[in-house]
Amino acid sequence: MSSRLYRSLGLFLLFSFGGLAAPSQEPLTLREAINQALGHSPEAAIARAGNEEAKAGATLARTQLLPQVNFAEDISRGDDPVYVFGTRLRQQRFTAADFALDALNTPDPIGNFATRVSGSWMAFDSLKTQKEIHRADLFKESSATSAKAVDQQIVFSVIQAYQLALYAQRGIDVASHNQETADALLSSVDDHVKAGLAVESDRMSAQVNVAARKQELIAAQGDLELAWAQLREAMGTPDLKASQLQPIEPHSFPQQPLEQEIATAAKTRPDLMALGQAQSAQASAVGAAKSNFGPRVSAYGNWEEDRASFAGSGGNNWVAGVQISIDFLPIGKRAQLAHENAAKQKLDAQLASSQQHMRFEVSQAHIHRQTATLSLETARAAMDQSAESLRILKNRYGAGLATITDLLRAEDAERQSQSNYWRAVYGNAMAYAELLFATGTLTPDAAEELQ
Repeated sequence: MSSRLYRSLGLFLLFSFGGLAAPSQEPLTLREAINQALGHSPEAAIARAGNEEAKAGATLARTQLLPQVNFAEDISRGDDPVYVFGTRLRQQRFTAADFALDALNTPDPIGNFATRVSGSWMAFDSLKTQKEIHRADLFKESSATSAKAVDQQIVFSVIQAYQLALYAQRGIDVASHNQETADALLSSVDDHVKAGLAVESDRMSAQVNVAARKQELIAAQGDLELAWAQLREAMGTPDLKASQLQPIEPHSFPQQPLEQEIATAAKTRPDLMALGQAQSAQASAVGAAKSNFGPRVSAYGNWEEDRASFAGSGGNNWVAGVQISIDFLPIGKRAQLAHENAAKQKLDAQLASSQQHMRFEVSQAHIHRQTATLSLETARAAMDQSAESLRILKNRYGAGLATITDLLRAEDAERQSQSNYWRAVYGNAMAYAELLFATGTLTPDAAEELQ
């Protein structure tokens, strides 16, 4: 098979396999991908709903300070002696004839239309309501902070998927270049065989090399398909069309001492802040449970109008009072207090565990950051050396001073060095993003440093 046929097949695969290599729109930037993810991701929607739920809970807690007012319209009829006696009194229709024994023992049925307005107000509950309000406010703050942690997780996931797609996109470029190099090598070997400077086995080795490069291009296309599927999932946009991505150029990122990064994480990580706020909220819940043992003072009132017909006139009455109550057998309240104390101890342990795990995550990200920087420097030097080595061996093979095996080995080394270099480029950017995420500073603005 001629080198022209291999080259045509490679170009066909490059522009038609999955339709990914031919850009259908402007390059998608990392910031645009992050903005779309924050607007469409189901995780972000869940976090926003949780935040609204916490706000509603804080508003609900404050309603306990307000008086309760109820209105009722009641229609009844019966011949129960007590009911008839009381109804006639409330309707102010009681007469001396109603004292007759027959009227008292076996009264005729009577109907009643009652309009009632009643109200109650907890004037004092040993500050239990105030502590529950404080708890709800802290949970609202904790929910808002947790939403920030979710946003950072979304940003990190998008960066990870974007980096993977970039590497896959770069892999196609490298595979295409390698196939062109293999085609050129095959053409050169053909010329040497025709001139009697190489044997037929050299041509066969070059043809095998071209076939291997074609397989690598097909695999690179599949990797790009998978990378775009992951990017769509991270962005929450399953219908997003594949396009060219804006490449990330290799560059260095700022570095700080490990202890400074740990101190930053302790202050800025939203998951730790949310746990701390939840811990304070639970302390308020314990205080509310303790206040529940104290006395309660409530006021109440009731006004009622009773009529024989709906539109008729009748009597009205009212009653008001103040009630003081103390629970002398608070078994349930003791159980509630024990429950709240246990919940607080659990949050205390979770916070301590998260702080300890935070130190490990920051340390791990710091080490990855250092390793990625060194790997990038090494990969860049190796790529330059392998390119020069391949150039020299091509010249030596042309002069008959090297074998096809030597040339193919140099080509493999050059190809591997390119792959290692771009893996190091994107690995370096990903390591920096991991460090920002571990320290709690991975915002959309900070992510623009990667572009």
